[in-house]
Amino acid sequence: MSSTASVRPLPAGTGGGRKATARGRLPASASNPSSNSKAKHTSPGPSSASTTSLALSGLAKATPNANSKAKTGKPKPKASVRALHPVDTNLAAHDRTDPFAALTTLRQLLSALPARPGSAQYKFGPDEHRLAVHLLGIVEPFVQDTAPCTCGCTCKARRTLVRLPTEILDAVAFWVDGARDLRALARSRGRVGACGRLVRAKASAVRVWHHLVVHRALARNVRRLEVLDERAPAGREVVPAGIRLTETDLESTEDELGMHAKQERWLVRALERMTALTSVKWECGHSLVAFESVWPVLAKCGSIEEVEVHDNLVFQPTPQEDASESEESTSAKPGQLVLRDLKKASFHGSKSTFGASKEPDLTQISAMLNGCPNLETLAISYVPRRAPGFFNPVADDLLLCGRWTRLRSLTLTSLWCTPDAGLDAAAAFLLAHVDLEVLHLDVAFGAGGQAGGGTLATFKFPNGCLPRLRELKASRDLASALLACPTGTEEARPLETLKGVRLSGSLRDRLFSEYLGKYGAQTVRRLELAGWNDMEDVKRLAECVPRLNWLDLGKKEGVASGAAGPASKAAQPANVSSHFTEWANVLANFSELTTFHGVRFFYEVATSDGAVLSLSDRSRVRKNDEVAAVLAWKCPKLRRVDHWEDGAGKVLVLVRDAEKVRYEVRRIKV
Repeated sequence: MSSTASVRPLPAGTGGGRKATARGRLPASASNPSSNSKAKHTSPGPSSASTTSLALSGLAKATPNANSKAKTGKPKPKASVRALHPVDTNLAAHDRTDPFAALTTLRQLLSALPARPGSAQYKFGPDEHRLAVHLLGIVEPFVQDTAPCTCGCTCKARRTLVRLPTEILDAVAFWVDGARDLRALARSRGRVGACGRLVRAKASAVRVWHHLVVHRALARNVRRLEVLDERAPAGREVVPAGIRLTETDLESTEDELGMHAKQERWLVRALERMTALTSVKWECGHSLVAFESVWPVLAKCGSIEEVEVHDNLVFQPTPQEDASESEESTSAKPGQLVLRDLKKASFHGSKSTFGASKEPDLTQISAMLNGCPNLETLAISYVPRRAPGFFNPVADDLLLCGRWTRLRSLTLTSLWCTPDAGLDAAAAFLLAHVDLEVLHLDVAFGAGGQAGGGTLATFKFPNGCLPRLRELKASRDLASALLACPTGTEEARPLETLKGVRLSGSLRDRLFSEYLGKYGAQTVRRLELAGWNDMEDVKRLAECVPRLNWLDLGKKEGVASGAAGPASKAAQPANVSSHFTEWANVLANFSELTTFHGVRFFYEVATSDGAVLSLSDRSRVRKNDEVAAVLAWKCPKLRRVDHWEDGAGKVLVLVRDAEKVRYEVRRIKV
């Protein structure tokens, strides 16, 4: 077939001459044989080339009727025939980035359709049809219809994405993960806005789980699932739109004893359909639906990356089994469930007493974590009970058997280890995880969670422990032991942040200061103490780590918060230091200090605009200006200090102008 679009002649014997005669478009040679036309006929009849050419052009002037008389006088000039330019039907010859050229070619292709004779009129050939579709694909993205839609507004009615079938919309939404793209997709009309990513509901919300079970395409697009506590307010729920059923439609009043089993069954069935789930947050603290029954379903989903659990039931001890029963269960035990994509796991206890045990255990958590070989972040925290007879979970087995080669961050809070095997298990664990960068250890090494006397102070960790540690939160004795541990390489440990140390004024404080100055003077930039005793502790720190950028002293030992009472606190806080000049001299030893917390220097004043200050407020304003000037003079880089209100989420920022130093109140995230 030719590569150009040309006009096809009529086949012989189709009666084209009669049709042309009926339309009054006979050629001049047929109506007036004596004319001086230059057209040459190779064959007589209506199928000649000249007849077809003139008929298709549609531009030749029709000749008068053969029965009419010829007019005398000046001969009329002959009508000129406009030539049709051929159109290249090769798709590669048309640029996809030039919509104007495509529109011009499309108009040229369509303009030739009315001039085609007979049954070929207004019809494309196969190559021409393929070219027209190709040109439409180039032009259509740049064409917008501003006609009002069915809802009566002036929005654009032609949207290619919205007009797609539902199955294609689900496939498109499945690959959209960016927050900005999701917002743009949700703002679209109709079915596109129903493609959700977050589902937040209670375990008892059977209507939500039933809706996800029925609508599998919707469940497939869920990325993050949050199971709320039963006492959570209803405003926190985020559920799919279009749920028409209620809880009473799915729950019978006759099976109240099996209500929790029914809720668990529907929740598990909905989870089985969330094949693209990446994050799960479990806060079901007042329900009998256990996370242990949900974990096997999550293990079947290969895309889980983050799991966060807030439930006391995960710390419940496992029931004891007889030797014969344990052998039978071991022989019949299925394969270990593995979550290879899980990177972050955290298990936290709740403040509520629901599900709390007097002797909590980490057996369930250890069994879950054994199937997570690529774990990078692990956090386990328990809320201790002050009532007599309650103990904290024992972490000996977890530290002794848990091994994750890619672990980067570890947080253990309110746990304890036995004095016999706890320190050895912890040393073996830290030695095996050389890539640890963040370590928070709130673990008591002693009987019943009590301090182990001088055992920890004299314990020495093996060489090569934590060579890449950057942040450490531990007690004073544990921090001293880890600082004194050699890294096994010529490079020093890149420790930058140290937290949780409490200085009590004992002889062990001097040992900690000695190790800190010897092994952390060049690297430590941020120090957050849990408590301090007197100003001598701060002076000793200035000698050990003079290059600190951030210093937080915590609470002063022996001073109870709020002891002054609410009345005196409203007038003047009792913990405002009056020795700001002496403190400024101490802080001047930290040449790089930019943030200081733990001691308040500023008095409370009225900050409302246009308020008339009393004599006492004016005195406090002058005092605050004096404090700001002294601190800015002694500490050239100091910028952030404590606000006069405790726990208000505010700080004071020193602003240095050309003439004076002033302070501003800024809000921070608590």
